[in-house]
Amino acid sequence: MSDNTFQEIDISRYQRWLNRAVGAEAAFMVFDKAGIPLWGKDIPQAIKLGLAIAAAGTDAAGPHRHDLDANKTALYQTLGITNDGQLGWLAVMVDHFGEQDAPVHIDQLTETMDDLAAGISDEYRYKHDLEMMTEELGERYEELHLVYAVDQHFQGQTEQNDKVFQSLLESAAEHLNVDVVAFVKPPKDICLYATSLSKEIANLDLVLVEMRGDLFRFIQSSGETVILNAVDDPRRAYIFTDMSYKVLACPIRSEGKVDSMIVLLNHAHKPDFTNGDRKLAEVLATQLSNLSTTYLLLQSMGEFNQQLAMSLIEAVEAKDPYTRGHSERVHFLSMEIGRAMGLPADELDDLYWGSLLHDVGKIGIPDAVLCKPSRLTPDEYTFIKVHPERSYEILRHIKHLEKAVLGARHHQEMYDGTGYPHGLKGERIPLHGRIIAVSDTYDSITSSRAYRAGRSHETAMKEIERVSGTQLDPGIVEVFMKLAAAEPEWLQRFNIRREKA
Repeated sequence: MSDNTFQEIDISRYQRWLNRAVGAEAAFMVFDKAGIPLWGKDIPQAIKLGLAIAAAGTDAAGPHRHDLDANKTALYQTLGITNDGQLGWLAVMVDHFGEQDAPVHIDQLTETMDDLAAGISDEYRYKHDLEMMTEELGERYEELHLVYAVDQHFQGQTEQNDKVFQSLLESAAEHLNVDVVAFVKPPKDICLYATSLSKEIANLDLVLVEMRGDLFRFIQSSGETVILNAVDDPRRAYIFTDMSYKVLACPIRSEGKVDSMIVLLNHAHKPDFTNGDRKLAEVLATQLSNLSTTYLLLQSMGEFNQQLAMSLIEAVEAKDPYTRGHSERVHFLSMEIGRAMGLPADELDDLYWGSLLHDVGKIGIPDAVLCKPSRLTPDEYTFIKVHPERSYEILRHIKHLEKAVLGARHHQEMYDGTGYPHGLKGERIPLHGRIIAVSDTYDSITSSRAYRAGRSHETAMKEIERVSGTQLDPGIVEVFMKLAAAEPEWLQRFNIRREKA
């Protein structure tokens, strides 16, 4: 009988029930299955009686007799059998009587004991089941809480798919109170992890290598969750050899095959992983299985978008060798400005694509105009002025780029309203267009052309300062000036000429 469950049973109520039945204060005792008295401990010979009953090992139904001495006899009754075995016994001590001349009240007593045993057994089962249900609800709550956390991370960060897993793993490490949580997918060379360390792991790189190697191969072959708690676990001969960390590894299946796993890892001083931890890990694995598919799809789409963008840029630069690298340089500088301005992640994502593809509309400009080494005629310049709108027309059909294309469309607008294609003025020009305009101006001055060499960094900065407030947004120019004053690494990266002091 569980002491915790028994403590919630009011045995005194059964004592009163018995007293009323016999018409006096009865010597009533309740023992656990080891014979230890749980009620009636102060009754003389209670301990001796409990040990004797346990030694007899009687589990048959109905009352039994045990003579303590010439003066006292105990009648005892088994407390019901459960899935876990016998609960214990109850007993009543009475004056000794002979087997042939038992008083009539003994029959009444044994009938009452039957009722008491049934009552206590039923109440025990009820309370035990309630405890199990409460524990189960607690586990379900933990699982639901974990599922909710996964869902919140995914829904809240779908626009930042490269950060979803990392943020989720950090949350899981904290929620599960484990030193390391890792998502391992060796076929895709993915090993993402987060830590909530109780103390430092000096050889974390080796631990991660072990996860990707023998541990994954074992999980992939067995297809089952593995828990390694004991240092002398025989499986440590070939998994986590010479490492005393406690490990829980759970397989993740895709199309019926184990292609990844979730790993929980703790230092040896922390509590063992339990079946409750196993359940939570399996819940996390189920959620990550779905999320992994989506994440890899988004990653694949991102790679495709990047490749498509670079193909478009190469198509433009193939027409005009003198502008080779221009899009990437403008993109780099625009992102530096955007980060310095503290733009949120979704804004930076739009700026990323808008700056990278800002000149894609030049694909439609005749080579004779785009590559002309001498001064353009008014008609030829008109062709050039069309390219921002062409960029918009090319890119606007891609849903992912519907905001990003505004930067490409308006990067030739001027702050005083004299630019093109729409003559927008001041802050009516989309922010990304104003950022790209500063980067584009700087690169146009410092890059070489067919008819001249690239000018110096100092010349470009003086010109940008001169046109601040007319051609360029003065607020963005100020941000760019601060970046440029810090001896930025782009000077060497892009081989930009400096004036000698």
